[in-house]
Amino acid sequence: FPIRKDEQSIYISIAAYRDHLLGETLKDAFRKSQNPQKLYVGAIVQNCFGLETTCRTGVQVVGQDKKGRPQTKVSDAPPDINGIDQFCTDPEFVQYCNTGQIRALYVNETESLGPAAARYYASKLWGGETYYVQVDAHLHFAEHWDQKYIEEFKATKSYPHSILSSYPPGFSEHVQRDIGQSKGSRLCSCEFSTNQIEQDIIRINTGSGYQSSDGPITQIPFMAAGFFFTAAEWLVDVPFDPLLPWTFMGEEIALSMRSWTAGWDMYAPRVNLIAHQYRPGRLGLPKFWETVGRVFGRPGPGFNTMLQRITLQRLKHMLGYEDSSLENMKQSGADRVLLDIEHYGMGQKRTREEYLQLTNIDMEHKKCSRIPWCNEGTLE
Repeated sequence: FPIRKDEQSIYISIAAYRDHLLGETLKDAFRKSQNPQKLYVGAIVQNCFGLETTCRTGVQVVGQDKKGRPQTKVSDAPPDINGIDQFCTDPEFVQYCNTGQIRALYVNETESLGPAAARYYASKLWGGETYYVQVDAHLHFAEHWDQKYIEEFKATKSYPHSILSSYPPGFSEHVQRDIGQSKGSRLCSCEFSTNQIEQDIIRINTGSGYQSSDGPITQIPFMAAGFFFTAAEWLVDVPFDPLLPWTFMGEEIALSMRSWTAGWDMYAPRVNLIAHQYRPGRLGLPKFWETVGRVFGRPGPGFNTMLQRITLQRLKHMLGYEDSSLENMKQSGADRVLLDIEHYGMGQKRTREEYLQLTNIDMEHKKCSRIPWCNEGTLE
């Protein structure tokens, strides 16, 4: 699609996996928007519809054994709430569905391939809107969040080749909070995971926050998959990789490195305009890897972990891990996962080595060091 630059419209990409808050998230986004007629949504609704299989809960903690260890169970459940239907049958919001502002692709949970694949699908529902926003399906929004993010985006020194991103503050489902008052934090740190499941993948985290919302907006070295705001031209330079099924870890460092090498600078918003429901395991909500295990007759997360171990080689090769070099992958036969990697790898404006130097990431020794310019907010 040609980009409608003068329209100042916003496309919201949402990958929702059996999410009971999708409908409420959409309602809050439109209700709090300054220009709801300029919002467009592309939602990948991965639900259990109860048509082919019996729906199941996630792993629920139901008590403790004699040694104090959690006792868990998985139970039958009713079909999932259809958040799109919830939104479009509400008299307050039906107009936006009638004008074609809500686009949805329904995916049976048994065909879900994880968040990276779902976000690729969502990118294909973009229809030429000016700005591209990627969020999760369980958010609260500040008043006039849309216009405020546009203004924040235009305030960046690298505009229009900028990306706003952060880990938003959390909220409890049953506790309303005033969004838009807290100062933003910066994604300034990383670590090589020591969790065997995650295969040494680089994980990002927060650093220092802004002391004032009046000062300059400053750069960060990383972007979050759960929230970023950018110009739609970014999709041309950094197309989503369609060949990362079953992958849960690694997408954030890959997006960060690909975006920066393609000439896009990342910034932390000075004020938090959204809040996110973080979901610890004790909530018992369904996870896609549980479905993968049931589909393949291997209940539990272990089978998806085996599949992810294969697909992570694609990301690790792109990021520059020695054990995933082309030579090593050819020797092991793992190079088959590198199909079309040339279309979804590093950009051509800056090099991977320059990014690693900027971020103090030592790939040889698998070590992340402090990034002073990010924590001190000196790079505009």
